[in-house]
Amino acid sequence: MTRLDIRSLHQAYAAGTRPGKVVSEIFGRINAVADPGIFIALRSETDLLADAEALGAFDATKPLWGVPFAVKDNIDVAGLPTTAACPDFAYVPDKDATVVALLKAAGALVVGKTNLDQFATGLVGVRTPYPIPRNAIDETLVPGGSSSGSAVSVAQGIVSFALGTDTAGSGRIPAGLNNIVGLKPTVGALSTAGVVPACRTLDCVSIFALTVEDAHRVLSVAAKPDAADAYSRAVPVAALSSRPPVLTVGVPAGSDLKFFGDADMAAGYEAALAQLTALGCRLVELPFADFYATADLLYEGAWVAERYAAIAGFMEAHEASMHPVTARIIGGARKLSAADAFRGLYALQAYKSKLAAVVASVDLICVPTAPTHYTLEAVLADPIVTNSRLGTYTNFVNLLDLCGIAVPTGKRPDGLPMSVTLLAPSGKDALAAALGRDLHAASGLPLGATDWPQAAITVAQPSCPDDVIELVVVGAHLSGMPLNRQLKKLGAEFARSLRTAPHYKLYALAGQQVPKPGLLRVDAGDGCGIEVEVWRVSPDGFGRFVAAIPPPLSIGTVELADGTAPKGFLVEPAGLAGAAEISAYGGWRQYMAAAG
Repeated sequence: MTRLDIRSLHQAYAAGTRPGKVVSEIFGRINAVADPGIFIALRSETDLLADAEALGAFDATKPLWGVPFAVKDNIDVAGLPTTAACPDFAYVPDKDATVVALLKAAGALVVGKTNLDQFATGLVGVRTPYPIPRNAIDETLVPGGSSSGSAVSVAQGIVSFALGTDTAGSGRIPAGLNNIVGLKPTVGALSTAGVVPACRTLDCVSIFALTVEDAHRVLSVAAKPDAADAYSRAVPVAALSSRPPVLTVGVPAGSDLKFFGDADMAAGYEAALAQLTALGCRLVELPFADFYATADLLYEGAWVAERYAAIAGFMEAHEASMHPVTARIIGGARKLSAADAFRGLYALQAYKSKLAAVVASVDLICVPTAPTHYTLEAVLADPIVTNSRLGTYTNFVNLLDLCGIAVPTGKRPDGLPMSVTLLAPSGKDALAAALGRDLHAASGLPLGATDWPQAAITVAQPSCPDDVIELVVVGAHLSGMPLNRQLKKLGAEFARSLRTAPHYKLYALAGQQVPKPGLLRVDAGDGCGIEVEVWRVSPDGFGRFVAAIPPPLSIGTVELADGTAPKGFLVEPAGLAGAAEISAYGGWRQYMAAAG
């Protein structure tokens, strides 16, 4: 079967494969997987073949040309019923949800509508009147929800990507339990017009994919403000390029970690943290009690009432047709008052204020995607507690306006998948994705439940916009170093790390309160290449930064090994009195590590 990660698929199309062949393979794969729980509505092979042929010749300018995808059945696709996994709720929309329309315009092909926890209420994937989708890795386990069918369709290699929704973790938990990527964007980045709401103030459309690169590509296509969605907002999506070589990553303090007795999951998380360290990340323990307290709010007061408000008219007339667990949870809102809702909003604001400094103290946060795996038997026996535990590390994320991406990191000793989720402040989707891409690659895992190996990573280096200045830093302003915060405060973004051209020397300057180096240009043949980083900053930020540079440092032109010559830190020769040459170390980071 043709590989369905987008890069491989487009390579096949460029080589002459027709999308009709891929469509036929998809239906063969559906028959081979033989899971009646994945799709609630499946388009006919004839109709999908017609759409594939209508694409014409391969068009590489369309980022999703000929790419098959599935859509969670609480998101409208014109002509297919939207049920939200409740047959009596069903309606047939005459137009696509905004996000679906954007993906179709980019060349993508809708295969069908996928199963879910009814009304997107649940993280287990079993609260449905239809057959329960089978976990793609181990059929005895729950698939995760609420976007169960979407995750399984990707993991089984039926589609290249799938849309889900994520209010409490529905775009991350099923990804983690099925060995795939789950991208939960900044709330508002993807329009929810044409999406059956769960909690309108928190809902977001999520993306399941085989690779981080694919998920980010879909996000880049679909992230557009939409006047039809009052909660939509403009969230620029940066290119998936290289990341700073040193990132500060917050992790729950050891005493705050919760795995509910699952030692294999705890060991898998520790292995993932060790891999982050190997990738150059600096781990910092964070107190997590207030994150958990924030998470508890999601199924209290305001947000349970919001779920009820979304379907109140239907529920009052048709409660008997609802899944009993779903009806029990949402029906609890009938006992709530407006005062309860305001108390919840006040509590959330207090936690957001308290946690703002914690979130700002690190670049990213890394948590287990799920604390454990549950069998179908265990969840059906205790549907509330098991569901709540699965949301341990997900329920607080949208409440605190964080974005996140779940990535596979390895296998436990019993062969079950291990996954972590990288969280970042709103708008930092590309930063989380860049580290997630590198972490997934380091795992060496095959894609989903297929035997497709991961392809070699290609890191795009976007061109520098005209309104941005590149700045070369060589010492205390490097990522992870004491003064790097000054760059971040100015809104600077990391661009790349490399060496200078081979005609510089590096010195450890004397008499500096914060240890700093000096980079000195020398005659050709007398110097060497020194490791540096390039950061991008606005002209205003650059001006403010340069004005604050103390002597003997200065800003001049620095020639780099890639042939570019941005502005950067240099030292005045007069400032080398008492300085020690450290060029042999190759860079400031190596010198500081050797110095202890």
